[in-house]
Amino acid sequence: MSTVERVLHAENLTSGYVGQPVIRDVTLTVEPGEVVCILGPNGAGKTTTMMTLTGMVPVMSGSVEMFGKSTNEPLYRRARSGLSFVTEERSIIRSLSLADNVRLAGVALEAVTDLFPELKTRVSTRAGLLSGGEQQMLTLGRALAREPRLLLADELSLGLAPLIVDRLLQAVRSAADDRRTGVLMVEQHARKALNYADRALVMQRGRVVLTLSGEEARARIGEIEDSYLSGATGEDAA
Repeated sequence: MSTVERVLHAENLTSGYVGQPVIRDVTLTVEPGEVVCILGPNGAGKTTTMMTLTGMVPVMSGSVEMFGKSTNEPLYRRARSGLSFVTEERSIIRSLSLADNVRLAGVALEAVTDLFPELKTRVSTRAGLLSGGEQQMLTLGRALAREPRLLLADELSLGLAPLIVDRLLQAVRSAADDRRTGVLMVEQHARKALNYADRALVMQRGRVVLTLSGEEARARIGEIEDSYLSGATGEDAA
């Protein structure tokens, strides 16, 4: 595909903290309607990669291209262009109701509850009293209700029950299929995530060491787990 058709492209990306690189020479691409999953052990550099792509960690070398244009803009400007970012920490205001959390995001409540009908009976409930799964549905629902061109999602499934994880990943897959949203997600639950992914990138020690189609990754999941996902291998705590 042409460069303009890519929603995200990073080329030889190196970044880190206090002048010390954590990821090195990372190259990746996400196209419209594609779900790409980053796998790797704790410390591989996955979260640093995501934070660099959002503009929250500065680029040391290499480049980031979003929606066909090179960018070094801050997160809020990338968001205005069509990026939604879901962090591993649920970005809710616990003292406000579910409905008020949605309103603050500037999206329609119905757009969120249509994505997650489970939340319809919880709209008046304070967000801090929602279950962990409901909080993550709220967080992801707000992000998808913006109809982003690109979704970056860091550890959607963290600490959640398998059925909830499937609901979240199904919503991500539907956004890619129905709205052509490009998705880059980091997941620790490799087997489950790969059921929804078109491609997988495996990271170790701050580098991408494998790039596979979803089908190839599913077929090789045992090898990937044994060889690449079995322990902490880098400087990054993510």
